[in-house]
Amino acid sequence: MRTHHTGPEYLVQTAAMARRFYLEGKSKMEIAEEFGISRFKVARTLETALRDGLIRLEIRLPAELDADLSDALRTRFGLRHAIVIDSRQEEPDDTVQATRRLGAVAADLLAEIVTENEVLGLVWGPEIEALGLGLTTLARCTVVQLCGVTPLRPVNKTAVEAVRRAATISRGVVHPIYAPLLLPDATAARMLREQPGVVDAVRHFSKVTKAVVTVGGWGPGLSTVFDALTEAEREEYRHRGVCAEVAGHLLDAEGRIIVPELTERVIAISFDELRAVPDVILLADGIERAAAASAAVKTGLFNGVVTDARVAESLL
Repeated sequence: MRTHHTGPEYLVQTAAMARRFYLEGKSKMEIAEEFGISRFKVARTLETALRDGLIRLEIRLPAELDADLSDALRTRFGLRHAIVIDSRQEEPDDTVQATRRLGAVAADLLAEIVTENEVLGLVWGPEIEALGLGLTTLARCTVVQLCGVTPLRPVNKTAVEAVRRAATISRGVVHPIYAPLLLPDATAARMLREQPGVVDAVRHFSKVTKAVVTVGGWGPGLSTVFDALTEAEREEYRHRGVCAEVAGHLLDAEGRIIVPELTERVIAISFDELRAVPDVILLADGIERAAAASAAVKTGLFNGVVTDARVAESLL
């Protein structure tokens, strides 16, 4: 014998209530008034229908986004922004494609969260170059480069293409840094910081409202600073506990800045200046940078992370 919960009137009425609530966005009070029942009965009907399978809710995201890992990362570290792309089906050695995908997702995030008249800060690096290529729309904002580029080499316009492209797309003002990230000594760095073009960018560090920062691992090809140092310096710093590099600053596994004498040689935003930025997003690319990403998160600088599934699983 059928119960009243499976009768035709109950079924069509429940379906109508579900459509009003889930698809049309009406409140339970509005539905109750329309059907001449209490708000509590509307709530019970919807709950029962969900439990019995009459209503099925589906959350559909693009295949590249991992909703569960994103939510787990956000919850674990108290993040405002947490985006994880599913990289587990990719070939481990396809790093170029992985970087492009990560940059494209980060570009979409900026298009979503950057608002009119903000000041967007971008460091330099391959991931940021990929982000720049992925940008198709951006609110009108000022774009500031937060550090120099490839260490100890002449700097040309193509090296700062990402910040210039972001400013072009947003129809905003750009403040690039045509200078190396790492200088031979503190005196040379101090003199370069006094050059008009660098001074102009550095003056805007305190105005940045959103920043995207990458992390480098302590190994060949994982950090521009690592690649610029001598083998003796690399080993010395490794013995002192360096495992990560963020905007030219070297970190140990607990996220503490070490090797302050090297920090004096870089042209880059300081950690104190980054702490004053309302939104700082870490762009962490590749499992080989997982330990470095962990150190970066421990600095407390970041309230957003964009990364891949392998790194996210390591962080969790």
